Amino acid sequence: MERWTMAVPCLFGLEGLVGDELRRMGMEDVRVEDRRVFFTGGAAELARANIGLRMGERVMILLARFPARSFEELYQGVKAIPLERFVPREGAFPVKGYSLDSQLHSVPDCQSIVKKAAVDHLGAHYGLTWLPETGETYQLRFSIMKDHVELFLDTSGVSLHKRGYRREANLAPLHETMAAAMVNLARYRGRDFFWDPFCGSGTICIEAAMIALNRAPGLNRSFMAQKWSCVPETVWQQARTEALDREYRGEYHILGSDIDPASLEIAQQNARKAGVGRLIEFREADATRESLPCDCGVIVCNPPYGERMLEQRSAQQLMRQFGRHLRFADGWKKYIISSEPEFEHYFGKQATKKRKLYNGRLQCNVYMYF
Repeated sequence: MERWTMAVPCLFGLEGLVGDELRRMGMEDVRVEDRRVFFTGGAAELARANIGLRMGERVMILLARFPARSFEELYQGVKAIPLERFVPREGAFPVKGYSLDSQLHSVPDCQSIVKKAAVDHLGAHYGLTWLPETGETYQLRFSIMKDHVELFLDTSGVSLHKRGYRREANLAPLHETMAAAMVNLARYRGRDFFWDPFCGSGTICIEAAMIALNRAPGLNRSFMAQKWSCVPETVWQQARTEALDREYRGEYHILGSDIDPASLEIAQQNARKAGVGRLIEFREADATRESLPCDCGVIVCNPPYGERMLEQRSAQQLMRQFGRHLRFADGWKKYIISSEPEFEHYFGKQATKKRKLYNGRLQCNVYMYF
């Protein structure tokens, strides 16, 4: 069976975690780079990665790499790629991409050149002067970094962070991939009491429940490559069957609380859509006053901060109150994400460890207390 080099882009700071995920899945030649991780595999690995990855954003097949400092070099580099290996006669092949620190800096112009080169190659191969593009979609994605071009074929379609359970969200939602990363950093596997005191739309609690169950995050959604003739339907069926066989059964103690009843209603709806509603208790409560639910456990949360929902001084005051409330909660491990550079000052305690991550484009730190 044909094997490809594949790339998994991810949020900045999650590369190592995504690399570990792929190794645990048994992928070969895993290589971590800035904001992406490469591995080698065939159609079966492509399906398993799409269905099973918690912290990656999509799975793409690397089609080619070449230097390009002019539009002619870009055109000739793309035209030489045997796209007919994937794109059939009627296939649609839209183009997206970006360019950084390169002589070819106009993204719209680069898109036009890549598209023209693909049209010319496929037209010549299929003996057509006009390509209908009425069939399934084969999304081409290019990146140009320092005059070096990479062209990919996106197999995921909708980003992997969109699991399908979150139709609604409150203000400033946390990406599902970032929420899963925080749960992963907390090493939560279902044995401890888990609490998110600022649960909002419930994303962190839902990802915690899915991790406790060992439930594949992409089990209930579809992917672009499922409709491709070059990827057998059997590999998707097999990947889903294997994922279901790996699920656990059990009861877990997961609590999500929030001061906003409207957010809690959304959280409950999202948890039900994710199939984990029975595993999570949602409760209306003030995080700075609520009694600790037990003597020990894991707190993972994304409290409001200045750039997010509250005016900055209010957010700082909230952190001060939250820190005082947890001052004697020594039995609890705490993992708190914040963009506030003076978080430790306001929280009142220096973190045991911290890790820089990006929530979208917003630079944050996860402050770890254990």
